[in-house]
Amino acid sequence: MTASPASPAAPEPHGSTASGPGRVLVAVYGVFALAATARAGYQLVAKFDEAPLAYLLSALAALVYVVATIALATDRRRLAWAAVGVELLGVLAVGTLSVLDAGDFPDQTVWSVYGQGYGYVPLVLPFLGVAWLWRTRPRPAAVAGSRPAAPGDQ
Repeated sequence: MTASPASPAAPEPHGSTASGPGRVLVAVYGVFALAATARAGYQLVAKFDEAPLAYLLSALAALVYVVATIALATDRRRLAWAAVGVELLGVLAVGTLSVLDAGDFPDQTVWSVYGQGYGYVPLVLPFLGVAWLWRTRPRPAAVAGSRPAAPGDQ
């Protein structure tokens, strides 16, 4: 009995986003979720009128870190891709804008100057997230009984 060549290959199991080195990534995202949420909460309550744009961006960053943490910890890959993508776009956009026109950012956000206030971890973190999501992605399994073609095979 041979497998039908037209039958699709079942997806190969993938690594969980929260296993192995992913645990460290989830922990770092969790720390950033807590730090950004605390910072944004204080800024919004105590100082909102001083720099509303910066503080709203801090709140957005906090929300993104919370969603990314939950998505990576629970292996919700689509949500994780979305959160990490928004994070990457956010840190690049806010970082660039805060360098080009510092007047629009009278106070720091998590993503200001590419996360300078946090040791540039906000700039590196989404790249690590993308790399981990890519590395643990589901891959199609090889068709049973097939082998790679050797040179000279016809």
